[in-house]
Amino acid sequence: MADPIADAPADRVLILDFGSQVTQLIARRLRYSGVYCEIWPYHTDPARIAAWRPRAVVLSGGPASVHEPGAPLAPAEIFGLGVPILGICYGEQLLCHQLGGAVETHTQREFGRAFIDITDDCALFHGVWPKGGREQVWMSHGDRVTRLPPGFRAVAATEGAPFAAIADDARHFYGVQFHPEVAHTPHGTALLHNFTHHVAGLSGSWTMANVRAAGIARIRAQVGQGRVICGLSGGVDSAVAAVLIHEAIGDQLTCIFVDHGLLREGEADDVVATFRDRFNIRLVHRDAADLFLAALDGVTDPEAKRKTIGRLFIEVFEQEAGKLGGADFLAQGTLYPDVIESVAPTGGPSVTIKSHHNVGGLPERMRMKLVEPLRELFKDEVRELGRTLGLPEVIVGRHPFPGPGLAIRIPGPITAEKLAILRRADAVFLEEIRAAGLYDAIWQAFAVLLPVRSVGVMGDGRTYDHVCALRAVTSTDGMTADVYPFDAGFLARVAGRIVNEVRGINRVTYDITSKPPGTIEWE
Repeated sequence: MADPIADAPADRVLILDFGSQVTQLIARRLRYSGVYCEIWPYHTDPARIAAWRPRAVVLSGGPASVHEPGAPLAPAEIFGLGVPILGICYGEQLLCHQLGGAVETHTQREFGRAFIDITDDCALFHGVWPKGGREQVWMSHGDRVTRLPPGFRAVAATEGAPFAAIADDARHFYGVQFHPEVAHTPHGTALLHNFTHHVAGLSGSWTMANVRAAGIARIRAQVGQGRVICGLSGGVDSAVAAVLIHEAIGDQLTCIFVDHGLLREGEADDVVATFRDRFNIRLVHRDAADLFLAALDGVTDPEAKRKTIGRLFIEVFEQEAGKLGGADFLAQGTLYPDVIESVAPTGGPSVTIKSHHNVGGLPERMRMKLVEPLRELFKDEVRELGRTLGLPEVIVGRHPFPGPGLAIRIPGPITAEKLAILRRADAVFLEEIRAAGLYDAIWQAFAVLLPVRSVGVMGDGRTYDHVCALRAVTSTDGMTADVYPFDAGFLARVAGRIVNEVRGINRVTYDITSKPPGTIEWE
């Protein structure tokens, strides 16, 4: 295990997670402003927190009430660390509850957009919210603070929350009942910037250039003269991990690309061309499409498909690794959300959403140590790092794509014919999106081959063919998303091309539902 102090920048903020679905957004906002931060469960050992030496602490929101039996509390020791503390929503209520104030459940709850009145100046509002102003925020609370602890003063209020923002100037403790981390609080990012830079005095010097240099040094120190193998999936994460590791140790790295035949049109060729031709990285390309298709024959349950693909991926990967004579390390593109989601706020396993082969590592029998150079980064940071490493935009800017690929975008049985139909329809959709200059404005877009057929008339004959659904969503964080508002002309053009160019499809529909909060991909 790496040293948690030596491996983190000196200017660092600790976020204690109390279960809010948007806790990760706090970290994203802080990192956007050049501040390194990590999210730890609220019940983390206080000794570990003290040893990590955070320069500031943020208490996240959460679904609990401080009055519930066994309600999560902040470690009392953090209030004696001598560092600034910011409590958000439930975090503000904890500040008051644990430091001598009062919190009550109130009949006038506040959920959604609200407007607060700025009643006094404070360092949190410096240069952003003037005294006497009114600002839009996003609320999500049933309880509210009714009495402040000693040393605190009110600096903002709403009709339903007289202590919508509070400040203890001497100790640099602040609390806000609203959520500054979400986009619905327009100046929320500026408030968080004030907390980290103005209150805590952090430099904001954490950059991808620093991450790249530190990552290379860490990989060299961990691997030494050892050999590393990396499983490429065709996605952004494994690609960036592989290029970073190759920059650190060169030919000590060998990549294994298990091509399961479920990727989008041209993606397998992109992987081979990029790694063999552009970066001159040792690459084993195993075309296992027929093997995967045979294993999926008759499998209809989506989770069974995932498990079948994951199991077979590992088996094929092991076969190819064995041919290389073994290795000392296994490289994975594990990201920080994977690390966070592996432990729920209570310390137990989180609800299983992901079951990609990359989560959880390979079997113990492989006897290799893990190299996970991206485990401290969010997806957008990985993309930025990839650009600094010179990865082409066709890979680094690629929309998120699930590990099981097209298999879970074909409900029901998988056949070679269905894969060919969907792959071409999906390619047409993306071609039109790129031609319209919309690719980077969309978080994720793809086609689904629905498990229904439609009777239609094409030319002078009847058809009985598949229905294709198109899906496109926007997102600023990958956690919540809304449908992308294509105009009717664009959709008509795409539908026309698919029906005319893709044999086997005679009807196209566009899904206009939005993704539920907390999901990363719609499948």
